[in-house]
Amino acid sequence: MRLLIIEDNRRLCQAVAESLRAQGFAVDTAASVSEGLRIWRAADYDAAVLDLILPDGTGLNALKEMRDRGNTTPVLILTALGAIEDRVRGLNCGADDYLVKPFAMQELIARLRALLRRPGAALGRTLTLGSVQLDTSARIATVAGTQLDLTRSELIVLETLLRNQGRVISKERLAECLYDFEVERSANSVETQVHRLRKKLAAAGADVSLRTLRGLGYLAS
Repeated sequence: MRLLIIEDNRRLCQAVAESLRAQGFAVDTAASVSEGLRIWRAADYDAAVLDLILPDGTGLNALKEMRDRGNTTPVLILTALGAIEDRVRGLNCGADDYLVKPFAMQELIARLRALLRRPGAALGRTLTLGSVQLDTSARIATVAGTQLDLTRSELIVLETLLRNQGRVISKERLAECLYDFEVERSANSVETQVHRLRKKLAAAGADVSLRTLRGLGYLAS
């Protein structure tokens, strides 16, 4: 899954991004309203973390513009502004959650996962298809109760396909979930990850098929 962080404190932004990447997310970052909007318009995100005090204005401007465009990405405001009126203003402008600095990283991650469990955003913590089960919080995949040894990239592919089971997911969408803008992508990196995951599922006796639909993408069934 892919997240966007708009935060001008470089050290904080890097710490949050690294923690989220360790949890299996692809993460893009921006340090201003203008940069954030440019990136936000260019890609589909599963959630966004938004600071309010930015060098070129308030993060609420970015939030309002995206909501006016019909963008429904779940947004968590992360700010030092903790007054009740600030919280109310942020939520009334379209934010889905509000967290005040300083904060615990575990709480930030838990709040983001809660947003992604809401209807319309993503499915629940545990994803199941046939004999395959994935605990998205613990990052553990099993086949009939036996744990699979999957890489971070294979877990992301599996999670994306399980969250969209029965629907075709394009190669481009899988690439967006796998890699942020800072990572160079090879032409067949997605195919490689799907091929490796397919082999490990088959070796474990999974009754799940990862089908390749030529010209369209991939389907878990």
